[in-house]
Amino acid sequence: MHLCKVIYLTMKKNLLLILTFVALVCTNAKAQQFAKYKKEVYQHKGDTLLYRILLPQNFDPTKKYPLLFVLHGSGERGNDNEAQLRNGGKVFLNDAFRKQHQAIVIFPQCPKESYWANAITKRDPKTNTLLSVEFTTNKKPTQAMHALEGFVKHFLKNDYVDKDRVYVGGLSMGGMGTFELLWRKPKVFAAAFAICGGAHLETAKKYAKRVPMWIFHGVKDDVVLPKYSEQMVQAIKQYGGNPKFTLYPNDNHNSWDSAFAEPELFNWLFNHKK
Repeated sequence: MHLCKVIYLTMKKNLLLILTFVALVCTNAKAQQFAKYKKEVYQHKGDTLLYRILLPQNFDPTKKYPLLFVLHGSGERGNDNEAQLRNGGKVFLNDAFRKQHQAIVIFPQCPKESYWANAITKRDPKTNTLLSVEFTTNKKPTQAMHALEGFVKHFLKNDYVDKDRVYVGGLSMGGMGTFELLWRKPKVFAAAFAICGGAHLETAKKYAKRVPMWIFHGVKDDVVLPKYSEQMVQAIKQYGGNPKFTLYPNDNHNSWDSAFAEPELFNWLFNHKK
């Protein structure tokens, strides 16, 4: 074999080994980074919901803590109990957050075949681009939402949860799930945030006056159009609510980075009580 070809093949093999090693190191580093989120599973009467839970520093089960559920987007669905932390997981590990907010944070994971909200999506068969979303008022929840409702009810039985300071927030599909969970359990939550989501406008009637909301969206979002958030803001106002609304002029679908970076988001959220 020609010497140059031998050298080329050797270098190519070594490069692949290096890239594989780097990938393994990065994967391990990410797993270690999220190790403070304990892996758990909720199971009840046929429902199964994987979730990760972050307890406050110096957690004391004899005390009461605020509780936040964070709902991920459709790209993080699965059964690895890892992917749901991809967007937002780092935020709650920040030292400043953990010192200022002694809160329990839970990231449930939606199964791959399900969806948080009853939303009918239409996609371009060639590009898989989302063309439209039709929200429903179907009283029967999706498999994932049914499990989530049961899990919320189950977890609130813990004495260390402050029942007057329970919150929910989510992004994309999780933003849709946030609106739907508020509709299904309006008496549970003290406040909520929804990032690049949407819902059926009639559902706002159930929680508009009861649950303060902060809604976020990117003006350039071509995945979940900003009109869905704009319409929900108007619906909530129509039914007597007064939501905060932030539009990011330069953001596409990934407006959650901007939303999570809002300096007042969590002060605003945790200052609300039922």
